[in-house]
Amino acid sequence: MEKIKPHTLSGFMELLPAPQQQMERMMQILRQTYSLYGFTALDTPQIEAADVLLAKGGGETEKQIYRFQKGDSDLALRFDLTVPLAKYVALHYSELTFPFRRYQIGKVYRGERAQRGRFREFYQADIDVIGDGQLSIVNEAEIPSIIYRTFTELGLKRFQIRVNNRKILNGFYEMQGLSSVSGDVMRTVDKLDKIGAAKVRACLVDDFSVSEAAADAVLNFISIQGTSAEMLAALEGYRGKNELFDTGLDELKTVVDCVRAFGVPEENFAVDLTIARGLDYYTGTVYETTMLDHPEIGSICSGGRYDNLAEYYTDKQLPGVGISIGLTRLFYVLQEQKMLNDAMNTSPADVIILPMSDDLAPAISLATALRAEGVRTQLYAEQKKFKARISYANKLHIPFAVFLGEDEINAGSATVKDLYLADDLSDAEKAEQEAKGIFKQITLPVSDAVAYVKKRLAENAQQPPILDRGHITEKYNLQQP
Repeated sequence: MEKIKPHTLSGFMELLPAPQQQMERMMQILRQTYSLYGFTALDTPQIEAADVLLAKGGGETEKQIYRFQKGDSDLALRFDLTVPLAKYVALHYSELTFPFRRYQIGKVYRGERAQRGRFREFYQADIDVIGDGQLSIVNEAEIPSIIYRTFTELGLKRFQIRVNNRKILNGFYEMQGLSSVSGDVMRTVDKLDKIGAAKVRACLVDDFSVSEAAADAVLNFISIQGTSAEMLAALEGYRGKNELFDTGLDELKTVVDCVRAFGVPEENFAVDLTIARGLDYYTGTVYETTMLDHPEIGSICSGGRYDNLAEYYTDKQLPGVGISIGLTRLFYVLQEQKMLNDAMNTSPADVIILPMSDDLAPAISLATALRAEGVRTQLYAEQKKFKARISYANKLHIPFAVFLGEDEINAGSATVKDLYLADDLSDAEKAEQEAKGIFKQITLPVSDAVAYVKKRLAENAQQPPILDRGHITEKYNLQQP
């Protein structure tokens, strides 16, 4: 029989066990953090009816969607987690309690050209708060605190959550008589960091017939900088000229005040008037999160307030606010730039039990006792030489090995070996470790051995999956358009 050469499709990430553990740890932190804020887990089907996913229709979505026929059914793979959420809320409206707070971490699919850092199958991690008819702006202020805690728990330190309000932007463009071209203006302004103020001004004037005076007003407006308090004070100078602007300014002030109350440090939060986000979708507060030392990679988390989540499925008014992390893309960049924490325990077990006699019952009993205490334990029952057994444990980076020979079984004890303590310590260094209760190898009664392993594991509590260090020199697009 002819063998087929194994291969993975282009644009699909497939990780080896150690980095997979790092990815799993990131997802675990996300789940734990989101749960702390009262979000419930949600999982929607990866395959939906095509007419449901394409309710909005047209554009790049229809070109990139994976669509196929199965019998008489017209089906498609989900391309984000927001459209399935909209369907879910519309379908189960009468069964849900509002505000409905959900988080979802799941794979989505887009048939775009695979390239470095961009995938056809990738994880998104979303949270959304959905209201019934109305939704308090306090929810918009709480989002930055969730972003702050999430990335802090992941191990990032120098990041900034940048916030704006679309009502401020739309109101300002109304003041300048630019409402008809506001989308074009915002897209042009978004290129400011790439092409500079002079080229932005030229594009506004030459490409979109913006007057020179209006172009200067736009550039002056978006160049307002300072602390959050200074930014708000500068924006007060525009108050009273446009009702929508005033509403947006009031909302932004509320968000800034509440963000402080939620405990987000000033250095991790900033008002940024250049942020617009989805021009035909977001209607209030908008967010982008960047790594201060690595601006080249763009936003690692973004989102905002929207007025009607499920307008294509129901007449119910369902406003909401949410954010999304392109998890696969973020992981790819962190991995390439060696920002993943190699010191993190990526082994599948904390302890490996190596029976040294034919009597396996004591080893099975010890494995059961360790697992009952929450210690991840593997029982190695293969008939291999001792060197091969230790080599197996070392290759998997398992921290502790427990030996059970006839002497240990007769004495009701177990020998615990720390596989990652250095062997070549001086007598003084060994004495210092032993004074702290740390041993390269120690024989203890079984119950004490279990307690010793638990104590040592607690001392080496799992480290964060990300190390905020180094400098990324290449630009990656982490945001899913």
